[in-house]
Amino acid sequence: MPLTYLHTMVRVKDLETSMAFYRLLGLQETRRYENEQGRFTLVFMAPPGQEEAPVELTWNWDGDDGLPSDSRHFGHLAYGVDDIYAACQHLMDNGVTISRPPRDGRMAFVRSPDNISIELLQNGDPLPPAEPWASMENTGHW
Repeated sequence: MPLTYLHTMVRVKDLETSMAFYRLLGLQETRRYENEQGRFTLVFMAPPGQEEAPVELTWNWDGDDGLPSDSRHFGHLAYGVDDIYAACQHLMDNGVTISRPPRDGRMAFVRSPDNISIELLQNGDPLPPAEPWASMENTGHW
């Protein structure tokens, strides 16, 4: 039975705040669906040139009191980056906490405004360990 990846869905509390976070990661809106009767909006965001691999942000117009919870049942989203140090610095410069710094030059974790864990992985070989990352402690959990 052949299968095709479609998307990953995450619920968001504040659509604009969440979209701004995913734009910081480099994703762009590829399509949007608004359902007046169901009172929700779906926004699909993907890396440029990878529109076939979007994350679907689901925003309920009437709110969702359970968000953002600290549940880890979702797991995480993962994106490859060309320079993990530059990517983490860009996120930090824009107010994003690096939960698990890229001490190994290969992997880092951050959290979205809706508490979704995002893994960043260095494309190709790990970068050589470098400061301030090599000695930076974890913040919270990832």
